[in-house]
Amino acid sequence: MMQPARNSLKLVACPHCTAKVFISGSLNPLDKTPCSKCGKSIMMPMQLRQFELQSEIASGGMGTVYRSFDTTLGRVVAVKLMKDELASDEDAVNAFAAEARACAALNHTNIIHIYTFDQEGAHKYLVMELADAGSLDDRIETHKRVPELDVLDVGIKVTSALATALKHGLLHLDIKPSNILFNSDGEPKLVDFGLARKTDAEKDNYAPVFGTPYYIAPERVQQTGESFLSDMYSLAGTLYHSLVGHVPFEAPTVDEVVAAQIHTALVPASTVNPEVSHATSEALSRAMAKRPEERFQSYDEFRMALEAARSQFLIRHFTGQEAAPASPAPREGRSWWRRG
Repeated sequence: MMQPARNSLKLVACPHCTAKVFISGSLNPLDKTPCSKCGKSIMMPMQLRQFELQSEIASGGMGTVYRSFDTTLGRVVAVKLMKDELASDEDAVNAFAAEARACAALNHTNIIHIYTFDQEGAHKYLVMELADAGSLDDRIETHKRVPELDVLDVGIKVTSALATALKHGLLHLDIKPSNILFNSDGEPKLVDFGLARKTDAEKDNYAPVFGTPYYIAPERVQQTGESFLSDMYSLAGTLYHSLVGHVPFEAPTVDEVVAAQIHTALVPASTVNPEVSHATSEALSRAMAKRPEERFQSYDEFRMALEAARSQFLIRHFTGQEAAPASPAPREGRSWWRRG
């Protein structure tokens, strides 16, 4: 790659204050320098084929995501650039590619869209739909408790997204607040299928269990089997956290958190936060039942329970009257953590 002239300047837009400022052309691509207007960090853009990486959005274990511009199609996208130190790790590269293939097979409004997976020189990267209006985790951090109507909307849409993944025989296995992003229209997008696996894949009972301990389903911890009901549990735990301001089971150590997932009874969300409606609290408690067979037995059932709670919430909000309770559905029947 040609090095910039030592005395040149480059005009870039600050992602924080939006001012256009000159930065030193001697900076290497992805190097950062303070904005002369607001003092926050500006990045020297990097070109990967037709994609110009302009500013950092987030960073994780596998790579860093950048707000980028597709100069061929004239649109803003997100580029996930794999960490250089992992590019020669065959297992890491395969996992990176598997994430791309898993997402690319799914077409749903609330699942992040994958455009391409490519390589230029030593750089491996994934190009996807931009969702840079923060995560559900950010909203919890900012507000502590997210409004119930917003939480229900997220739950309904992500449940629908997971149902689509299940139709394609895919489990996500890492549902958590930081893996639900929002685009500029406020639409939630499920991301990070790095731990996803096919429903018919053979399971090694002695293999390590990966996931996030605060939301992981008991049967995954116990390695007694995992299914879409495990993802349902994790989503319900995520929604619970959003409503009450803390994770479902709090403990000083990860091992104690994991043990609580198995043995400790869930305190209903409406008990922790009396502002949460009974219908919403009851739906989450059922979806987080310790025994998978006691949860909703389909995503449709879970989604309908959330939609019923949403309807009751709106009726109460606009009329000041309680809605008649709906008949219950019939019961049929990397942050990361490693075990092993």
